[in-house]
Amino acid sequence: MTRFGFHASHEQIDPRTLLADVQHAEAAGFDLAMCSDHFSPWTTSQGHSGYTWSWLGAALATTSLTVGCVSAPGQRYHPAVAAQKIATLGVMFPDRFWVALGSGEASNEHITGDAWPDKETRMRRLEECVEVIRALLAGEEVTHRGLVTVDRARVWERADPIPRLVGPAVSAQSAARVAAWADGLVTVNQPHDRLREVIDAYRGAGGRGPVALQLHLSWAPTDAEALAIAHDQWAANVFGPPVPWDTATVENFDALAEQVPADAVRHPVRVSADLAEHRGWLEEYADLGFDDIYLHHVGQEQTAFIDAFGEHVLPGLAGAHA
Repeated sequence: MTRFGFHASHEQIDPRTLLADVQHAEAAGFDLAMCSDHFSPWTTSQGHSGYTWSWLGAALATTSLTVGCVSAPGQRYHPAVAAQKIATLGVMFPDRFWVALGSGEASNEHITGDAWPDKETRMRRLEECVEVIRALLAGEEVTHRGLVTVDRARVWERADPIPRLVGPAVSAQSAARVAAWADGLVTVNQPHDRLREVIDAYRGAGGRGPVALQLHLSWAPTDAEALAIAHDQWAANVFGPPVPWDTATVENFDALAEQVPADAVRHPVRVSADLAEHRGWLEEYADLGFDDIYLHHVGQEQTAFIDAFGEHVLPGLAGAHA
């Protein structure tokens, strides 16, 4: 059975409102939740960026959902500190927290003042961080010298079970690479043939655990409203890699967004006022073999979306995939 979750977008919504949103999502019938981990929003129109790790404690404490986040160790977060945070949530909320460990984006990581590495260096740094984090979560003392440096670190809190360390990937090549260490895979919506390639590459390389999809969508009472929301909030996100990886500032993303016509956002965002159409799209993604699908309504107002999907979309999906 495919489970359907709520994506909490910290770069778009203030943390107090977002906490109420995830509580509302649980009451409306969403099965689980995930969130982003940004230091800054993509664009000025999004305008928020609360600290994910504070919010996660509140979200886990005030819901019964399993909640995960996508985070990047290695530059903004030292891997030993990342391991301590992961272990703490794992101890407090057993078997209810996971983290997807990514190689990062310049928009969040440039704040340290360190040089932004090329993609291959970032991937090797991530793999070192994963090795360090796993050892610390297992209770080992770690000293490491490489692209990251760790000196006699030990995490004293021991989570049981250890939270899943998930691999985020957009391409088949990246999916095959993270399969070497990941306890699951998370990707984002793109054409079905590419999603099949990503899943097949992950499983073909021995990837274990559930595969999950973060689905960007926009819903409103009219198609025009749904498109306007997507264009206002997600225009800067129509560009593929390396633009989202290497663009450093909100001002640069704002300049990119100004060049994007409204219809272009239909490529990364499923835009429709028709709930039946959204349900059909979700059925298609479920049929690709995703265990979990996280719905990210790209608007800043979540209440109407949660109510509409909770009443008219999720019940039918649960029946179809039970």
